[in-house]
Amino acid sequence: MSRRQVIGIVVLAVLLLVGGIVRMLIGRDPNDGGFEFQSPDTSIAWLRFGAVKSALVAGACLGLSGLLLQALLRNPLASPFILGLSAGAGLGSTIATWAITASSAGAIGWLSVAIRSADGVLPGTVGSLAVLIVVYALGRRGGRLDPLTLVLSGTVVATICGALTLLVQSLMPPASRGESWMWFMGQVPELPRADSLWIAVVLLILSFVAGIRNGVALDVASTSDEEAESLGVSLKRLRVGLFVLAGALAAASVALCGPIAFVGFVAPHLSRLLLGARHRALVPASMIAGAAILVWSDAVRQSIDVGSGRLPIGVLTALIGGPVFLLVMRSRRMRSGEWTC
Repeated sequence: MSRRQVIGIVVLAVLLLVGGIVRMLIGRDPNDGGFEFQSPDTSIAWLRFGAVKSALVAGACLGLSGLLLQALLRNPLASPFILGLSAGAGLGSTIATWAITASSAGAIGWLSVAIRSADGVLPGTVGSLAVLIVVYALGRRGGRLDPLTLVLSGTVVATICGALTLLVQSLMPPASRGESWMWFMGQVPELPRADSLWIAVVLLILSFVAGIRNGVALDVASTSDEEAESLGVSLKRLRVGLFVLAGALAAASVALCGPIAFVGFVAPHLSRLLLGARHRALVPASMIAGAAILVWSDAVRQSIDVGSGRLPIGVLTALIGGPVFLLVMRSRRMRSGEWTC
């Protein structure tokens, strides 16, 4: 790695470490709900540490998924949330949960075992990849991917998936709707499910290794199809393999924290700003940046009381990431077609 890349990764790592410490110290007084910034009791510290673990893993998944999508699609506007992968993963997981509840897990016992063993990641991956295929097909104009058409297609498909998710949630028993609504708005659980957490960690490790091994290929994939093929890079094989990993990472983050906006969009751009465009360095950097963004977002939301509780983290990341997305979309480089990933 170059000196710039090492410094950039160190900066992101320090940002993540400080964010984790702040999240451990910041909270609400259980007696009057007032803001506090101090070392917590052991029981409270364990809950806050659980939130840090959840945000770290989910943020890393989103950051790496966003990087892979931006590189493979050559689109700086791509991310799991914007292209609808998160919405597709949420729809897949919600349908699976509803199907198990509706069938009492008896008529389709084998399906129940398969779904529960992956803790929602398996149906979520199917949903995210299905959305990616649809959006990829709709985003082509004249045989080429058009960045803005791709984003518009993703936005529409994500809206449809969101509406279908709400429809399926309305069919669930009333007792389970409250938790489902909170999950739909995005949340960082203080007691994460062990299965979801470990599945996400395993996917992160596999994706990290694949990203590092294909770092040079990802650099080449940022050029035209013809140039990439002439340099010996099989774009079809590369895209299929890494698209599957990007979809699985999006599904793992949704299973852990619900759909969370723009983390997968901002993290790769922040990493490129600090490190440059080489993907072997961007793979770990995007993971660290995504984790840092989500950990800091969770820390900030602890200080925002909306009267009926703390602000959902999905709302906070959308309020921060939305303007950043608009700035990138309206930038001169984006409009002139000079932006490469």
